[in-house]
Amino acid sequence: MITGGKRLPVRSVVACGRPVRREWARVLSGLRELSTCGGALPEMPDLSAIVKAYDIRGVVPDELDESIARSVGAAFIRVTGASRIVTAHDMRPSSPGLATAFAQGATSQGADVVEAGLASTDLLYFASGSLDIPGAMFTASHNPARYNGIKLCRAGAAPVGQDTGLRDIKALVEQGIPAYVGTLGTVSEQDLLADYAAYLRKLVDLSGIRRLKVVVDAGNGMGGHTVPVVFAGLPIDLTPMYFELDGNFPNHEANPLDPKNVVDLQAKVREVGADAGVAFDGDADRCFVIDERGEPVPPSAITALVATRELVREPGASIIYNLITSHAVPEIVREHGGTPVRTRVGHSFIKAEMARTGAIFGGEHSAHFYFRDFWRADTGMLAALHVLAALGEQDKPLSELLAQFTRYVASGEINSTVDDQAGRMAAVRDAFAGRDGVSIDELDGLTIEVPGGSWFNLRPSNTEPLLRLNVEAPDAQRMGTLRDEVLAIIR
Repeated sequence: MITGGKRLPVRSVVACGRPVRREWARVLSGLRELSTCGGALPEMPDLSAIVKAYDIRGVVPDELDESIARSVGAAFIRVTGASRIVTAHDMRPSSPGLATAFAQGATSQGADVVEAGLASTDLLYFASGSLDIPGAMFTASHNPARYNGIKLCRAGAAPVGQDTGLRDIKALVEQGIPAYVGTLGTVSEQDLLADYAAYLRKLVDLSGIRRLKVVVDAGNGMGGHTVPVVFAGLPIDLTPMYFELDGNFPNHEANPLDPKNVVDLQAKVREVGADAGVAFDGDADRCFVIDERGEPVPPSAITALVATRELVREPGASIIYNLITSHAVPEIVREHGGTPVRTRVGHSFIKAEMARTGAIFGGEHSAHFYFRDFWRADTGMLAALHVLAALGEQDKPLSELLAQFTRYVASGEINSTVDDQAGRMAAVRDAFAGRDGVSIDELDGLTIEVPGGSWFNLRPSNTEPLLRLNVEAPDAQRMGTLRDEVLAIIR
């Protein structure tokens, strides 16, 4: 299925007494020219501002530039011990240069690099999984144009976070990377888009569905690159919006989680009488769904829908959901004979639980959807195909189809800037701890359930002085009352 790569032309020169490629002669200079062959690289600046919990992300070039990307590439090889990796990048103007610099760092440590070129993040995960090699994706997802970043994974799309290599990479870059003595790696190019599309269509068969009219808003992000190939030949009449790749995001931010960024999509769905609308974020790893009325569909409802479909395929399977997901999800999973497994927020926790339990599927409130058959990685495109398959296999409109999966009223995530995260959290805990019928758990932040089916979760941000509040209740009145009570304590 995977086609062979094309090796780039090579011209040889001599450095440190051994032949190396002429294009890599300037790599040695870019790595802050070693004073002597076999010496160590000088110390790099503190990377604390850009190394996050699950990725590297910062403003280009002030915080993240090609020199840092080159050093991270070298450190990635040192930490993983990989002899071959794959890279891909999004449409941001700085992305190709960062990806090239990273490849230079990797090859300077003897690793071969497969460059997949323009790609969505889930296409990079496909590449890592299908080739069974570590990968690096250059994207800042939904962040504004001045940002960029690096998402790393081990072979088989296994996540790299602080505890699984990212902390070690940061330390190695800051301390200085030892010089490598040996044969430099090579670079080849490999276009994997067609293979990615074929693999997804194999996992979800849409060939027999009724013809659907679908609007897709790519937000000038990578969905504009992947959707036409994935949807090609399917019984779908596609209305594209903002498919032109433009990392400056001229129409709206590629963050569909913000309601203002789906207004155009909602209007277009109503205008053309579409059966559904789909919005992708900048790197197209998340999808958000709009029904035929132009109304947003909660990601928890998509999680429940996909879970029921996967449980038909594998009865009794485990389904992962994070603790901010609607309580409807575990209820529906149990009703369909599955085993719901609750986790902390964050893809590393989801993937770890999927590996531990063998879960077939997992979903988050943030519209990240994880599939065992996709190397336990998240792919918004596969979730979108499931939604369209479910819609096209029956005659009801999407709003009616999904009504059974929406049982509660949610606040959405509410951020509050605070000076003392721990103090405000403790105040909220104290306010509810002594009440009858209240249960409290601290798996991830503070989750408090109150009598009558209402609950909330309060979590501190890892990177900003924020507390994040999510509230859910059986009706809007109870949700609003609980939300306002908690906010009054926080603020």
